[in-house]
Amino acid sequence: MPFTFQRLDIPEVVLIEPQVFGDTRGFLVETYKQSEFAPFVDGEFVQENHSKSQRGTLRGLHFQLGRYAQGKLVRVISGEIFDVAVDIREDSPTRGKWVSTVLSAENRRIVYIRHGARTASACLARQRKSFIR
Repeated sequence: MPFTFQRLDIPEVVLIEPQVFGDTRGFLVETYKQSEFAPFVDGEFVQENHSKSQRGTLRGLHFQLGRYAQGKLVRVISGEIFDVAVDIREDSPTRGKWVSTVLSAENRRIVYIRHGARTASACLARQRKSFIR
């Protein structure tokens, strides 16, 4: 399996570590594969964003409600962020709980945040670029 999946203290937030295939030319990382992600991801991805921030920038706490609700798959391609997810679902046993992780171009980690959680990130590097699917 090219991915390791770890459910965090909010089970609908999943830390994903992709396998890196490297050689003298560089590396290749598979960042998404529907068949592998299906047990962990709720629904399909309907949008992808590319974000750029400077050190100290705080983005969030983002979420959508009702028919606009969507999960987010976040990965950093340059720099580093401190990413936080907060469970805001009224009927959830983990309501009000939050989890965090550091995502960076170096560690290549990905985090999935199910709809119903707010998400925010703070830029830790001079600059960061990330994809949010």
